[in-house]
Order: sequence, then structure tokens, then C-alpha cells
Amino acid sequence: MRCALIIAYNGTNFLGSQTQKESKNTILGTLEIALKKINIETKIVASGRTDRGVHASGQVCHIDLPPYWSDITKLQDSLGRVLPPSILIKKIKIVDDTFHARYSAKRRVYRYIIKKAKSNPFEENFVTFIDDTDFFEIQKNIKLFCGAFDFKFFMKSGGDIKSTTRVIYRAFAYEHKGFIVLNFEANGFLRSQIRLMVGALLSLNEDEILDKLECRVNHKIKPAKSNGLYLSKIKY
Repeated sequence: MRCALIIAYNGTNFLGSQTQKESKNTILGTLEIALKKINIETKIVASGRTDRGVHASGQVCHIDLPPYWSDITKLQDSLGRVLPPSILIKKIKIVDDTFHARYSAKRRVYRYIIKKAKSNPFEENFVTFIDDTDFFEIQKNIKLFCGAFDFKFFMKSGGDIKSTTRVIYRAFAYEHKGFIVLNFEANGFLRSQIRLMVGALLSLNEDEILDKLECRVNHKIKPAKSNGLYLSKIKY
């Protein structure tokens, strides 16, 4: 029986979401250990990977359960008891055997949170602090990313990809109680693409962003910090 797990996590102390040979200290590695503790040995497939320090409020994974695990409520409760508090199983639901957390996904939604203030230790792991930034410039320029583009100038090397073209359906920003919230919805994202887009919004002007989007000039930028980034929803 195939199940989809909707998961939230605080990625601060994890080495990203993907399983690694060198360490079990990843989101999927920790989930794998938790499943083994309740006698479930199965492959865990996520909708996509998140980097070290990146959080999620709506990551989706799928697993295939052995026949003796039919009580989904009991499964969620059992996992809740063995998982660390930094990982929450929000929901488990039975899905069709053809469902695939990664390949069935149509759109992915991410949020990036900036706070216009000096850093403080209580929020440091969850938002990016910037003392001085022009919200209205960000609000205007973020719309430049909407559409289909070759994002080869907005990615880190590595990963098995066939194309660097992605379609961004929505990109917008708003202010809320001293925070700037950036939203991106696309058919998919390249490695560190969102952090590099945010980095561009924070350091480049409109013409320079267009240079990179149209692959004319690869203006050098730093990716925004990982701690402000959240995978918020997967649409199927």
C-alpha cells in the first residue's frame, strides 16, 4: 500500500533532506531510522531535495507500506513518538500505486522570508536579517522571473539535470509586520536557484537581472542564506 506523507521540518541542524552515504543526519535519513524503529523497511521518495539549513512546511514523500500496516492514524502516531521534534508528520494519506512524490508533482511553491531588522538569536535560524533594503524595488523586480527562462545563470553546479529551462508561474512579494515574504511557484527549480534569485533581487538592478535571465551577462552574486527559505507546498 502506497502512502503520501506531508511533512514539516526545521532544517537548521540537518545536512539537507536527501539521504547520504556519509551521514544519516538528513531529513530522509532520520525518517528512514524512524520507520525502521517501527519495523518498516522501505524506500522513501521525496518531491525534491532541500539544501542544508532549508526548512519545509509542506514537503511530500511517498512510501510503500508492508501489508500488516493498514492503520494510517496509528502509523502517524507511532512515527510522531520516534521522530525528533524538528520533524513533524502533518498528514498521511493512502494514494494510488502510480503516485510518485517527485514525478507526479506539477508545481512547487517556495517562500523566502526576510526581516528588516538587526539579527537576534531567537529568529536567526528562520529568517534572513537585512538592515537596509528597498521593498518596492524587490516587489517590482521579482515579477521579472515570471515565465519560461533558461536559468543556467541561476544555479549551482551538480545534480543530474537534462535541461536548465524552468517555468515560473507566479513570483510576488509582500510585507507583513516587518517581514518581507517572497513567493515563487514553478514547475521545478534548479539547485540553489531560489537562493540565487533572491540574491539577485538583493544586489542587482532590473537590467542586470534581465542580463542573467536572458543569458547575456552572468553578473556574479552570492546566494541568499539558506535559513530564510521554506518549501511550502507541492501541487499535484
